[in-house]
Amino acid sequence: MRLKITNGHIITPFRYIRNGTLLVEDGVILGIHEGNVDFPDAEIVDAGGNYIAPGFIDLHIHGGGGYDFMDGTVHAFLRIAETHAKYGTTALVPTTLTSEKEDLLQTLDNYEEANATNLKGAQFLGMHLEGPYFALSQRGAQDPRYIRNPDPKEYEEVLAYSSSITRWSAAPELPGAIDFGKRLKQKGILAAVAHTDAIYEEVLEAYENGYTLATHLYSAMSGVTRKNAFRYAGTIESAFLLDMDVEIIADGVHLPAPLLKLVYKIKGPDRIALITDAMRAAGMPEGESTLGSLKNGLKVIVEDGVAKLPDRTSFAGSVSTTDRLVRNMVQMADVSLLDSVRMMTATPARIMGVDHKKGTLVAGKDADIVIFDSDINIQKTIVRGRVIYDKHFNEHRL
Repeated sequence: MRLKITNGHIITPFRYIRNGTLLVEDGVILGIHEGNVDFPDAEIVDAGGNYIAPGFIDLHIHGGGGYDFMDGTVHAFLRIAETHAKYGTTALVPTTLTSEKEDLLQTLDNYEEANATNLKGAQFLGMHLEGPYFALSQRGAQDPRYIRNPDPKEYEEVLAYSSSITRWSAAPELPGAIDFGKRLKQKGILAAVAHTDAIYEEVLEAYENGYTLATHLYSAMSGVTRKNAFRYAGTIESAFLLDMDVEIIADGVHLPAPLLKLVYKIKGPDRIALITDAMRAAGMPEGESTLGSLKNGLKVIVEDGVAKLPDRTSFAGSVSTTDRLVRNMVQMADVSLLDSVRMMTATPARIMGVDHKKGTLVAGKDADIVIFDSDINIQKTIVRGRVIYDKHFNEHRL
């Protein structure tokens, strides 16, 4: 249960350690050293002069590899976790779509079973419920049949049903949404604003009552609006003004380079989490696909590196992977590798409340590690000291 990763450039929270060595024992980081050090009876991983970084944490993801978390099977959960591990993801937060309550409860059941048997893929960090409490006008690709206002009877039943819910996204301007946010905060669940037409005053009230994250900033949310000739700041401007965390789909399509640069300039790496928001077509060839469950999901088309509604009026979730997000921040947004990695590791770990054990390469934390080259091509993915993806091994096997 000992692992020695050597001959690589280690990315710590504050600097690079050139030609460093990272030691792991029983799934936990034991130490980080400059140069080579002795570590008897350890399995040796030669990083080959590549970067050694914390494992990527994706706190908003729907699927990949041809599967969706709402497919109604445990197998789908496991295959998605395995698919995204190939791209450097070591931990993720499975995300739902608006649906019938019965399908939601089934998904929560599947999470519990999958979480207990997930040994070959990225770890699960609890469930993210995206909806159904959204503004119909900002539904994006969410199915309008299931969108509704917060109902205490309904959400209390869901909260009592499962202890695996770690975040829930909702539109804060809806009737009952403030009480809903207070309840989530009381339960220790991260409340996020999403698919919303809220103006600043409504977002401020929500922020004061538990909503601390903006879900996929710019996507399905209001900007500056006019009512009776007067201008009002929308959710986007509110997220900039308040000390609110934001998540961004840095696939280069949902947010082009100028907006990536703007968000980074205003919020900084400690307030930004990069997310894939990936649907089932991530890691798959372009063409027709389905957003949500196969039973009653929405038909979409994947082209130009993104999923779209068939009439091409709206994006329908991304097909991105975490390596692409980091690469885009470096190459498109001119952000340093150190800060780009931080937004994919330390910041999401802090937002999800797991920074005491994940998100940075520090002694005593989980040995969740990714090794990649200068173009952010993943060479190895390691979860709690176990190599679960090896590019050279997988290519040789193919």
